Amino acid sequence: MFMHAPMKETGGFMHILFNMFTLWSFGPILEQSLGEKKYLILYFVSGLGAFFLFNLWNFVEAQQIISGLESLGLSASEIYPKAAIDYVGNLNISATTTEGQALSSQYYTLLRTPMIGASGAIFGVVTAFATLYPDSKIAMMFIPIPIKVKYLMPVVIIVSIWLGVSGSGGSVAHLAHVGGALVGFLLAWIWKKHLYRFN
Repeated sequence: MFMHAPMKETGGFMHILFNMFTLWSFGPILEQSLGEKKYLILYFVSGLGAFFLFNLWNFVEAQQIISGLESLGLSASEIYPKAAIDYVGNLNISATTTEGQALSSQYYTLLRTPMIGASGAIFGVVTAFATLYPDSKIAMMFIPIPIKVKYLMPVVIIVSIWLGVSGSGGSVAHLAHVGGALVGFLLAWIWKKHLYRFN
């Protein structure tokens, strides 16, 4: 949550700038409403929720790849992470078919790609805002009219789910966004009942 990818594929500097602008836009309102302690809990637990969902999905994907490699006749020792890592260096995994090599490459990429960035925690903050203030209107860069957050957030989350599950979202961890949003919604929903009683 305190590092960011400098790669061009993830938007580089503009990505972290957008994340920090979003945090600056929504954070002060939530901090004032929830209090410092709950706001910190919201941010960090949303980041952990992002980490959990992203890695749970990675585990499911890894199991699917392993099943595919096993169906090609590879043994468990050849599929083991060390073999996948060695594969990239010297092609010593015995996946002789094109399909086997493609699966091995996917497996290696899955195991070796780090997850960094604040986006999951930011999604938690924005979703908490949408839960506490659903009728607030916000203006976005590409939409000329203000839209209520209760309509905008579900669309953003559905798109993130689709991009994450379909794998068409490039190197952005879209399911981390969803994990952060889920935690942000749950915490805000729990706290909303007592928002003005406990601060």
